[in-house]
Amino acid sequence: LWTPHAMFAATRIFASNLNPKMAQRFYNLVLLDAVRADIQHNKKLNYHYYMALKKAVYKPAAFFKGILLPLCRDQCTLREAAIVASVLQRVSIPVHHSAVAIHKLAQMTEYNGAASIFIKTLLNKKYSLPAPVIASLVKHFASFIEDNRTLPVLWHQALLVFCQRYKNEVKDHARESLKIVMKKHFHHKITPEIRRELFGAQAFKDERSLAAASEAMLE
Repeated sequence: LWTPHAMFAATRIFASNLNPKMAQRFYNLVLLDAVRADIQHNKKLNYHYYMALKKAVYKPAAFFKGILLPLCRDQCTLREAAIVASVLQRVSIPVHHSAVAIHKLAQMTEYNGAASIFIKTLLNKKYSLPAPVIASLVKHFASFIEDNRTLPVLWHQALLVFCQRYKNEVKDHARESLKIVMKKHFHHKITPEIRRELFGAQAFKDERSLAAASEAMLE
């Protein structure tokens, strides 16, 4: 079993010298398991493991394929997602690699809160995203129209960040489908903000009045 310091040293070598495919295998089979075990055991991540994750992003395609996407597919906890997301926040990642990762996250069939954390984190990097990625994000959020679960705040936050950053790239028909999504999944604080981003100040005022009326009825 490697110490955290040895894992950092190994990751630094592999990230610099291995081809992306070999780096991806190392990230997935060795680094990811060590990171998850450390978080589970200590409820936080050892500094050397954290630095190893930062170094791993030096090979972004390998990082996304070997760590981020497998994490999402394997019942990632919100604590794990928050720690990996904080790594993403602190490093520079080329737009092409992030766009592919966002596209893959948006296409995941089984929703979990971790996906919202990663989508929100990557969108906050304010990339100029290609039209197909914008379309896949609209489709991702629209897919919840038929979902009867109460969605977590994380999901609403991800939708808000998407609308804040990319409202000018969202076409009219996409806005209409997002309007239906907002009717189905309403959050009293976040949904009015989303509506203002997409439809302007009057829509925001109408939404606030509606929210105030619903709160008054509940009292």
